[in-house]
Amino acid sequence: MIITGKYPNLRMRRNRRTDWIRRLVEENNITSSDLILPIFLVEGKNKKQEITNMPGVYRYSLNKLHTILDKAIKLKIPTVALFPYTEKKLKDAKGSEALNENNLVCRAIRYIKKNYKDQIGIMCDVALDPYTNHGHDGLLKNNKILNDETNEILIKQSVLQASMGCDIIAPSDMMDGRIGLIRKNLDKHRYQDVQILSYAVKYASSFYGPFRNAVGTKGILKGDKKTYQMDFKNKNEALREVSIDIKEGADMVMVKPGMPYLDIISLIKKQFQIPIIAYQVSGEYSLIMNGIKRNIINEKAIIESLISFKRAGANAIVTYFADRILKYL
Repeated sequence: MIITGKYPNLRMRRNRRTDWIRRLVEENNITSSDLILPIFLVEGKNKKQEITNMPGVYRYSLNKLHTILDKAIKLKIPTVALFPYTEKKLKDAKGSEALNENNLVCRAIRYIKKNYKDQIGIMCDVALDPYTNHGHDGLLKNNKILNDETNEILIKQSVLQASMGCDIIAPSDMMDGRIGLIRKNLDKHRYQDVQILSYAVKYASSFYGPFRNAVGTKGILKGDKKTYQMDFKNKNEALREVSIDIKEGADMVMVKPGMPYLDIISLIKKQFQIPIIAYQVSGEYSLIMNGIKRNIINEKAIIESLISFKRAGANAIVTYFADRILKYL
């Protein structure tokens, strides 16, 4: 038989023809070890409150924490990230509750370390926005965020969290110079083994709305955060931010939000050999969940979105899907 048609020597579809061959040659995958689970805390007892616009995500009172922690450990999720819902009566202009050794976060750290030891890591947010009555991440004077004065408080907040047993300090405030100061003071207090995950690249984004509701800052923010969070139109600036934080002692860096900034993750990965954590933020989560609810997309979109972070170069992802994706993996 004479073949007269023109056929290519290399057919790319040969490596796609069956499930087993696709699995054999796939370049990226994801496991529970790549995930960080955010947990929202609330005062009181026996509380599990679903958060508006974040279906499937809850605030937990301390005596209910075991329900989500047991699940996270069973799923082999390495780390949880703690975020407090601070009652209005505890908020003030200076975010004083951040330095209260009996605040929600400190009590949660002690609870986890007492009951779970080192079965799971604890990551704590370092910023003042959950505690200020104006909703900003730093001290506010004459409508201006005070950088250096804020850093003094962030240092104290970091050392306090470390003394409670926090494993990873995660400054999300975007003040200049805070990583070096925090590292110096952690070491001074003999917390040299406590890691710093710097929110080095945090954009002033429209995707944070549901999170602000989750931590109780919705509706109280005065103005915006554009004077300290990054301009979403910039990418070279991100390299400068990461470079500075690495020099100051950051062990890992965060890119936030996630999916709209995959190019930034890829750029940083190529430039710096440092672990990168991507944050699939509340707005991203809610968009995907609403799409699933309305049958616009199916649940497989969850894994597709998470793989995109790995493909871009992220080592791990903070995601509200972390405790519910085992059936998709």
